[in-house]
Amino acid sequence: MSPKSTKNKLTWPGESVLISLLDDESSVVRDSMVRLLNDFPESGRSFLSKIISESDDIISKHAKVIQDELGWTDSKEDFINFIRSRRYELETGWYLLDRTVNPSLDSSVSSLLLDELADRVRELLTTPLDPKQTCIVLNRVLFHEFGFRGAGKNFENPENSFLNSVLKNKKGLPITLSLIYILVARRVGFDLEPIGLPGRFMVGCFAREIPFYIDVWAGGKMIDLEDMGQYIGVSIDESSGGTLLPVTVSEMLTRGCRHLVHHYAVSGKKKESEMFQFFVAEFDKIRGIESNA
Repeated sequence: MSPKSTKNKLTWPGESVLISLLDDESSVVRDSMVRLLNDFPESGRSFLSKIISESDDIISKHAKVIQDELGWTDSKEDFINFIRSRRYELETGWYLLDRTVNPSLDSSVSSLLLDELADRVRELLTTPLDPKQTCIVLNRVLFHEFGFRGAGKNFENPENSFLNSVLKNKKGLPITLSLIYILVARRVGFDLEPIGLPGRFMVGCFAREIPFYIDVWAGGKMIDLEDMGQYIGVSIDESSGGTLLPVTVSEMLTRGCRHLVHHYAVSGKKKESEMFQFFVAEFDKIRGIESNA
């Protein structure tokens, strides 16, 4: 019997069987699964994409390894699946956003750079420290020792919106500098929140009864709640304080995509601008579904 006729007799075993084998450490089982999926590319691609977007972290990781081995990685599809999964995690989401234009990106490089920043912060921390003292240490490490700063020139360069580029170039937008500030803080056990304000992006600390805010664009300047109205030019009473509440991961990623829609359009890259407009529409669609649930 020829190899071709053997292949034609193969049958798709079903998702439940494949899921049970995904985390099998046997190389024989893994190789057999890779061959089977390769024989059924349409079903195989659909199966792996579904597992990556919907399953727990361990199973999803195994599925991603097989997807990469088969050369079926579609960075745009990965981000769309992430959006539609509604299982949002800030750092993972931004790596996926980065990969939509840089599919070969190794996120472990960015993760190690964030770890390096956190290690330096940890070296300087002495306990107990109150939240503002911790922010002083973060400011010293990020803005003084490592030289992160706002991208005053070439503000509309799309690279300023990508985490891996900002970590490399040490210049970014308020939203990406806030992202790095939050991710480094969380690595040292200090929980901060993203604050999406009209025309700017900041970081909020809610560790005490009365919050305060950090303007990363101003080198980590801290502003008390009572001073925020004047600082941002908005009446806190009129807005009922809603302006100063944290935004969700979905809202932060959407805002990052909106920046890229504009910045790619300014750069004359219509295809890329339209791609990020599609991502914005997907996020908006999910929020519409959730609000009507």
